[in-house]
Amino acid sequence: MKKNILAKRILGVVLTGALTLATLTGCGADKEKDSKVIKIAASPTPHSEILEQAKPILAEKGYDLQITVFDDYVIPNEVVESGEFDANYIQHIPYLNSFNEEKGTHIVSVGEIHYEPFGIYSGTKKSLADIADGDTIAVPNDTTNEARALLLLQANGIIKLKDGAGLTATVNDIVENPHNIVIKELEAAQVSRVVGEVPYVVLNGNYALAAGFVVSRDALAYESPDSEAAVTYVNIIAVKEGNENNEGIKELVEILKSEEIQKFITEKYEGAVIPFK
Repeated sequence: MKKNILAKRILGVVLTGALTLATLTGCGADKEKDSKVIKIAASPTPHSEILEQAKPILAEKGYDLQITVFDDYVIPNEVVESGEFDANYIQHIPYLNSFNEEKGTHIVSVGEIHYEPFGIYSGTKKSLADIADGDTIAVPNDTTNEARALLLLQANGIIKLKDGAGLTATVNDIVENPHNIVIKELEAAQVSRVVGEVPYVVLNGNYALAAGFVVSRDALAYESPDSEAAVTYVNIIAVKEGNENNEGIKELVEILKSEEIQKFITEKYEGAVIPFK
């Protein structure tokens, strides 16, 4: 009889331990399941910095926002198209449309977050009043950003484009060039690197920030906040078509458009980055 009682007690301890282990294991699995990963590709400035502000807020909602920084505009779209990343935050809609058309990709916007005024900045010359015949101005060479740069040069009387050139303008659309300006076309990330080599540069907002420029302080001229370009070139969160209803992405967009994040953008970037409302 005593042996039977002892055997039952031992069995009870074993079963209790197994149940406890199963419970702990189950809790760990649930916790792991609750931590949902969002992989996003981002430009360094301001995109990744803005995402870093959203990261702890998303963590409170059970999401792990994993941010990978890229220095170009091509790979972030390729990794979203391939499914390696869930989203990217690098570009505006005209660039995205152009990329999809040229590369055959299927990437779509799911949220408009901010825009960055384009600016003309000093290179070796300190004022637009000093512009002279044969001066060089460096501009981004991708389709949409080059058009934006050329429109800004036109708005400041440096060149004139043919009627209707608009957001698809290229150097071939220049019909008047009174100073015989040489337009030096470079990959967007390279433009700020020739500041010491050419009289003037036209910079994307994010690359201007990365180079230490503040548009409201340093630009010789820049797009007005209510300009067609500013509205057209709003920067977006983009995903592969078919993933628009991903719950994590919806949460991310909602947080990025929240009052808290908009306040951060306004205070940190001093007009170089403006929340899109």
